[in-house]
Parts: sequence; C-alpha cells; structure tokens
Amino acid sequence: MRKVHPGACVSETAWERSNSGVGGGGGDDAVVLTVWKKSLLPNCHGFTVFDTNRGNLVFRVDNYIGGNKDHILLMDAAGTPLLTIRRKRLSLGDTWLVFEGEDESLKPLFTARKSVSILNNSNNKCLAHLLSSFGTGNMKKEVAYEIEGCYARRCCTFYSKNRRKVAEIKMKEGEAGGIVFGADIFRLIVQPEMDTALAMAFLILLDHMFGSR
Repeated sequence: MRKVHPGACVSETAWERSNSGVGGGGGDDAVVLTVWKKSLLPNCHGFTVFDTNRGNLVFRVDNYIGGNKDHILLMDAAGTPLLTIRRKRLSLGDTWLVFEGEDESLKPLFTARKSVSILNNSNNKCLAHLLSSFGTGNMKKEVAYEIEGCYARRCCTFYSKNRRKVAEIKMKEGEAGGIVFGADIFRLIVQPEMDTALAMAFLILLDHMFGSR
C-alpha cells in the first residue's frame, strides 16, 4: 500500500523516537508540533507535521485524489508506515479503527467513536471517545481517551481515562504581533505520557469527523 518514499533521510522512525522519549511519550517536556493541513506532494491531500523547535519533518499523510478517503496511512519523515486509520464498515455512527503499521489483520489498537448527543446538549463538549482493546476472546473495550473542545476552532484537549490532560490542539500564533496563521496551520502539543504518533492519529480522526470533507 505504501505509495510514498520521500527523500528525507532519518536515523530512526518517529514511532521509535516517541517510544524512546526523543519524540514524546517518554521525556520530561511536552512535544510541540506544527501541523500543516497540506501534503508536500502535488495532487494530494493530507498533513505535513514539523517539530516546532527544530523544524524537522516528523509525520506526513499523503492521500491521493480519487483514492479511498476512509483509509489513511500515517507515516514518519522517511515514509515508513506507523499507523493505519480506517473507517469501520457497516457500523452505527462515525466509527474508526486504528492499527499499528499497515497490517489490518491484527486486532486494532483503538476504536474511535464520534460523540453524538441524542438530546443535542450544547454543554456536551466531548467530541470523540477512543476505546482500547484488551484481553482475548471477546475483545472487551474500555475508554482510554476522550477529546473535548471545538476542532473547527482548533481548540481541543485530549484526556486520558483518569482525566489527565495528555495533548492539546491550539491555533498557531506568530511570535511578533500575535499573528494567527489560520485553520490550516496549527499546533499539536503532546505531553510525555502520550505517544506523539498516536496523538497525531487522533488529530486526523477529528479532521475526518468534524472537518470539511
């Protein structure tokens, strides 16, 4: 399935960096990423993600026009597949599955469900629930993360199951004069407790659930 082999040369994948603490998920400080809602390749839609401090390319998503928009591959800077995000077929509501790498024959890491309030309660700030599978047999699921806020305004907070803030989406402002870049360039701030690739996968899910399609 891998269609993109960018020329970027990296010594280790973003997934390995995030698990080792260099890219988030194991260090002492939050990782701040600049997310650009644009593919670096022509005739593609996707995301390009940079390390805000160093300016290095970290993640990329390149979906070809006319391709399957319900099947997304998150890659590192070298084009190595990290996570596959796929809409669950024949499901009630907006439900997505997140797999490690490209192997969709394995049990999904997470099931993401768009939060829908039957009473249309404006006080309900929850956008989506992320359920993790555990154990064997019946594949019981438990809520691992919840996302609250407003994606259209690029103002979202990711909470773990114990209500710890583990990531945020914020508008990006210029250093001088408080210039706002707009909705296509924004920030993803990931705390050490969360894997950066996983946080990016959840951001992509929000874009498909609540962004203009």
